[in-house]
Amino acid sequence: MSEFFEIGKIVKTHGLHGGVKVKSYLTDPGSILPRLEAVHLQREETDMQRCLLTRYQLGSGFFFMEMEGCCDSQAAASLLGCRVYAPVDKLAALPEGEYYWRELIGMDVITEEGVSLGKIREIFSAGSNDVYVCKNGEEEKLLPASEDVIRKVDRVNNIMTVRLLEGL
Repeated sequence: MSEFFEIGKIVKTHGLHGGVKVKSYLTDPGSILPRLEAVHLQREETDMQRCLLTRYQLGSGFFFMEMEGCCDSQAAASLLGCRVYAPVDKLAALPEGEYYWRELIGMDVITEEGVSLGKIREIFSAGSNDVYVCKNGEEEKLLPASEDVIRKVDRVNNIMTVRLLEGL
C-alpha cells in the first residue's frame, strides 16, 4: 500500500446520479484532485478497486466526486464507508525539511544520545506546529515538530533524531 495514500472516506451519497460526499483528509485538496484521473476505493481489508474520476467539487473539509460506472444513488450508497486513496506519485514535491505525515508515521525515533523513544504512531496539528505522538510500548511522548526538537529526519533508514527539551 505504500504506492497509495488515503485522501478521505465516503460518508454520504450526493444527488441522483451516483455522486458521493467524501470527508477529506487533505490539507489542500485543490492541489491534488485536479491531477487525479482515478481514485482507488477500499472497504475494510478488501482489495482496492480503481475508479475513473469523472467529476469533483471542493467543499470545506470535504469534497464531492462522481466516478465512471457509478450512475445512480443506489450504486453510490453501496460505496458508503469506503476509504478513498490516490497514488503517491500525485503528491507535489515538498521543500527541503518538510515532510508528508505519511512519511513520518511509523518512523523510529531516537535521541541525540542514541536512546530509542519508539515509533511515531500519529500526528496532529496544534496551531503553530504539528505534534508527533511517539510510543514505546505503553510509554508515550508528545514531540513538537520544531527545529529545536527535531534534529534530523533520515528517510533512507526511517529514523528521526530528536533533542528532548526540558519538560518533554
